[in-house]
Amino acid sequence: MKQEKITVRLMGTVIDLLIEDDGAEERMDEVVKQLKIYEHRFSANSANSELMAINKQAGIKAVRVHPELFELIRMGKAHSCASGSHLNIAIGPLVQTWRIGFSDARVPSDDEIKQLLRLTDPQDIILDEENQTVFLKQKGMLIDLGSLAKGYIADLIIKYLKSKGVKRALVNLGGNIIGLNTAHFKEDYWKIGIQNPVLPRDHYVTVLKISNQSVVTSGIYERHLEKDGKSYHHILDPETGYPITTDVASLTIQSNNSVDGEIWTTRLYGKQSDDIVSCIDQEAGIEGLVITKDGHITYSHGLKKDK
Repeated sequence: MKQEKITVRLMGTVIDLLIEDDGAEERMDEVVKQLKIYEHRFSANSANSELMAINKQAGIKAVRVHPELFELIRMGKAHSCASGSHLNIAIGPLVQTWRIGFSDARVPSDDEIKQLLRLTDPQDIILDEENQTVFLKQKGMLIDLGSLAKGYIADLIIKYLKSKGVKRALVNLGGNIIGLNTAHFKEDYWKIGIQNPVLPRDHYVTVLKISNQSVVTSGIYERHLEKDGKSYHHILDPETGYPITTDVASLTIQSNNSVDGEIWTTRLYGKQSDDIVSCIDQEAGIEGLVITKDGHITYSHGLKKDK
């Protein structure tokens, strides 16, 4: 069986791909082609993406979209409107104003943030299931799928590889990881290191073993804006418009589908660590661990069994 490994830079991140299959080279070429298509479809930072076509018509008219884009927006809206959720796909105006992680990042004024918050109600995303159209009610609204797209894309890539009979693969979309194993060997799993959020890269606090599962980690330790002696991280609170206040340094979700990991790391980030673990324990199909700023690690019940 052949093994093909490559690293590519797409979607504003570094992507590592590994495929084990007799046709690994052909499969890899197709995966890279698909990733470029998905980058064009879901990007909130490309002026010509399919997503930006919706944003440009905000307050003007509905836009018919590809079924995959419609499905991700539908999913994102549902979780954005859920009670207590910190996920909000309508947060685009704030994200594009702060721009944390980009060279033109800045700290908006209080008045500017108040004005922008008026444009971030996910209920103002109007979906027409029959015609597959999306309409943003207010001019200036912007959908941002950055908290969901990588997971959704990773799932699509795994679905493609399965359809081609690939038995083993690892997809790492900038830290959003999903491993495919269908060889049915008892010890056939991937080992995924969980970064220590207070130390440099490649310092791990624990290792998760996954087989046909995903690991997604969200944290405040990588992207920052330093201004007037203050440090601002990139995870914004959709209620206040400012970087979220929490005792959590990183949150990891292990799930069968990568998009679920994206959804729950974002929905829960901003709650206190004990509340996060309690919520994870009540949700079927996900497990997780929380690392606090002082280095304390708390595991969900399912992960505790593996410790």
